[in-house]
Amino acid sequence: MRLLSLLLPRVLIPGADNKHEHKHAFQGPTSFHLIQISSFVNSTWAQNEGSGWLEDLQIHGWDSDSGTAIFLKPWSKGNFSDVEMTELVEIFQGYFIRLTGEIQNHVNDFQITYPFEIQGRAGCDLHSGETIVGFYKLAFGGVDLLKVQNYSWMPATEGGSLAQRFCDHFSKYQGFTNDVEQLLSNTCPRFLLGVLDAGKVELQRQVKPEAWLSSDLSSLPGHLLLVCHLSGFYPKPVWVMWMWGEQEHPGTRQGDILPNADGTWYLQVTLDVVAGEEANLNCRVKHSSLGGQDIVLHWGHPTSTVVIISAVILPTFILLICLALWYLWHRRSCQNIQ
Repeated sequence: MRLLSLLLPRVLIPGADNKHEHKHAFQGPTSFHLIQISSFVNSTWAQNEGSGWLEDLQIHGWDSDSGTAIFLKPWSKGNFSDVEMTELVEIFQGYFIRLTGEIQNHVNDFQITYPFEIQGRAGCDLHSGETIVGFYKLAFGGVDLLKVQNYSWMPATEGGSLAQRFCDHFSKYQGFTNDVEQLLSNTCPRFLLGVLDAGKVELQRQVKPEAWLSSDLSSLPGHLLLVCHLSGFYPKPVWVMWMWGEQEHPGTRQGDILPNADGTWYLQVTLDVVAGEEANLNCRVKHSSLGGQDIVLHWGHPTSTVVIISAVILPTFILLICLALWYLWHRRSCQNIQ
């Protein structure tokens, strides 16, 4: 609690005074959360892994050997000073030590056997109206055990009797629960607003997608699988749909949005059609980087790559040939004059 008392006087509690100062005016991440994975091999050996995320963008890691934070972005500290970050890291070190010790010391009471894993997720969400709500969940083997709701510790229904035992046990430790609640209600809101501001150049960037069409064999005989590819776009939210004229085709199937190595995203959207019925189909793409101008790729028409080649590269190549011919003609003319 000593370290928390050092941090909390500098924490801004969300309210009317700082709403306008930290207006979340751009489309981007609206939550920060920490992920904890604690692996228990036996009564004397356990390992804690952790990471920090702005939605699906990882900005922190955790060195489990040294028990220190890893900052993956230049702005990963938000508006926290080095001293504040050091104090905060010490809080998490203490959290891991206390939680690990409590679980190891009461394995028999919890009626669980080694080896096992405990997963935790804690953070805060920026909601509409600029309110920030904290959350904390603890799970055993992927099944929720307990959660903090309205600053009350509650067992998760799906956790059954084990969830009740965990909740009853940790509710007794007022210092531990107070630490978590203060981090959720005070420290996390300030940190979320700070990293959104510090990282706004990267978080607000707009990268236009590259789109193209292809086809593949369908699993159904006599059918064709049409594929609309989208790559290199940022931010992640995107709308892609196969259209029949101006109507959305109900057979559109969207795959997972996958990360590229440069931090942009990739997506495939497919449509299974009867071979020969591809006429009048097009793939329409909406993305914030496009400024309201949708990408529309018509099946059977040149895709964007072909258009670029035919409209830019080919004329340039012809121009170079013409210049070379003119140079040879001009040189030969000069030689004849001499």
